Amino acid sequence: MKIRILFSLMVAAAVGCVPSAAPLKGVPAPDRTLPSLSLPVGHRHLVFKWEYQEGEIAARGDGSVRTAAPDSARLDFFLGGGLGAGAAVLIGDSLRSPHAELARRYIPPSPMMWAVLGRLAIPPLPDTVVRIDGDLLRADVGSPVQWRVGIRGDTLVELQHISGGKIIESITRGANGVLTYEAPGARRRLELTFLRDQPGSFDASIWGL
Repeated sequence: MKIRILFSLMVAAAVGCVPSAAPLKGVPAPDRTLPSLSLPVGHRHLVFKWEYQEGEIAARGDGSVRTAAPDSARLDFFLGGGLGAGAAVLIGDSLRSPHAELARRYIPPSPMMWAVLGRLAIPPLPDTVVRIDGDLLRADVGSPVQWRVGIRGDTLVELQHISGGKIIESITRGANGVLTYEAPGARRRLELTFLRDQPGSFDASIWGL
């Protein structure tokens, strides 16, 4: 009985940490639509540093992403101090890895991971509301709202996944190439600091994990 009560309290505390989605900011823009944001044409190679936190657990290291338009990415993560490494391949909305369970735990879900790489790949839903907030185009997608998008120019700067009026996970693009993924209910946070983004040259063997 005590264990059941403790578990219920833990669940309630986690739910309490999940922020509510405020009303969409900006001026209504019924003539505007969400732009199509895709991976750059060809192959790219991105290098980054990462920091991961989940509750009291924390880790950091280096990593790289190799992308091939329109919808393929190879991710490599290296734990600091040479203590380990992992890899995954994301094609469309399918994530493959030799350690699939760990990959799904530490790598954001596919719409969020694509948002990290600048690609807008949320499920198609009706009822999109667009507003203009200064130099930002903001949009709520779905009824009830399931996704909230923020775009500056041709850059995806924010993506929020909303359920029951709560922001259950988000991607935010900050200054100096820093991207932050947060899942408040799971007390999970992944921060990526991109150091290089350049054309890449690689063959088909990188997709075979």
